[in-house]
Amino acid sequence: MPAIYSDLQDKVVLVTGGGSGIGEAIVREFARQKARVAFLDIAIGPSRALAKALTETGTPVHFEPCDLTDIPALRSAIGAVKSRLGAVQVLINNAAHDERHPTESVTEEMWDSRIAVNLKQQFFCSQAVLPDMKAAGAGSIVNLGSVSWMIGQGGMAGYTASKSGVMGLTRSLARDYGPFGIRVNAVAPGWIITPRQLDKWLTPEGEAILLDRQCLKRRLLPVEVAKFIVFLASDEASACTNQHYVVDGGWV
Repeated sequence: MPAIYSDLQDKVVLVTGGGSGIGEAIVREFARQKARVAFLDIAIGPSRALAKALTETGTPVHFEPCDLTDIPALRSAIGAVKSRLGAVQVLINNAAHDERHPTESVTEEMWDSRIAVNLKQQFFCSQAVLPDMKAAGAGSIVNLGSVSWMIGQGGMAGYTASKSGVMGLTRSLARDYGPFGIRVNAVAPGWIITPRQLDKWLTPEGEAILLDRQCLKRRLLPVEVAKFIVFLASDEASACTNQHYVVDGGWV
């Protein structure tokens, strides 16, 4: 049977980019723990459908539309979640954009947009919830990184640069807020096979290379990342902070 962490029941959990892919799996897993889950996403249609489907199963889930690169809108959305559910106790900074981009074609505006969607919003989401966590003397933040920069992946310099920055952000926040009982960790997924990956990037040649490099000779699924994140947010991981955990089937 899948693990149930009783301390997560009724905790207020906020997931960014929760409408699809790994984010959707994270939302579903926290809902299974009976947490009070809210998620932010820019994709309104599928996000509303997900929130409706989960709520109809008896676990209310709240969706708040938000463009996370718009910092005033981000702050407003988190304020709306707080008004509806209470102070955020667990924050999962999942949202990202992994579009490939040849270096020669990158403009200043595109570079700034990659940093904004993959790194900047993680900082400002954290900033928005930390005062309440500090006042409570407890909290957990999990920042989603990537193994892409660890393996030296090319063709997406803005993405890999911003994802490597997630580690620095994580360590800084963990150091500053550990004295207040707040844990901050990073999780670096490998090549997780989401519908987006199947539609845009996964080719037979690419999958052959992936399976050759992974210790586990199979596709990795979003729920496998989500289950680890749920554990990391729970009290079972109460001594874990300032760390970078790789969930990649043994690629790195």
